[in-house]
Amino acid sequence: VSADETKVTFRWRDYRRGNAPRQMSLHPHEFIRRFLIHSLPDGFHRIRHYGFLANGCRRARLATIRQILIPTEPIATAAAEVSEPTRLLPHFDPTQCPCCGGILRVTATLPRWRNGLSRPWPDTS
Repeated sequence: VSADETKVTFRWRDYRRGNAPRQMSLHPHEFIRRFLIHSLPDGFHRIRHYGFLANGCRRARLATIRQILIPTEPIATAAAEVSEPTRLLPHFDPTQCPCCGGILRVTATLPRWRNGLSRPWPDTS
């Protein structure tokens, strides 16, 4: 990094143009601002991805999750088994908020993915 009176000039690699080396000149305040964007305060640690999006087995985990999310047919049960427990439960209205009593207003609905009739999940791997 070289600094003259008004500019800081540094080398960087342009990954969008075939990893070509390039030079950029910035005002010292702008250089320091851009540099400090990449540093974290003491006690912090940068984590890019974790959990099922961690890079180790991301593709296999996403495939497993997609298989689990495929809708299945509900298991048929006898009417007596279902009606007896639900008869004892208080009435639940899904269009009414249990906290404030407000009414649910549907503003949009998303299409379901059923056997390829709609768009499949995007490949995020």
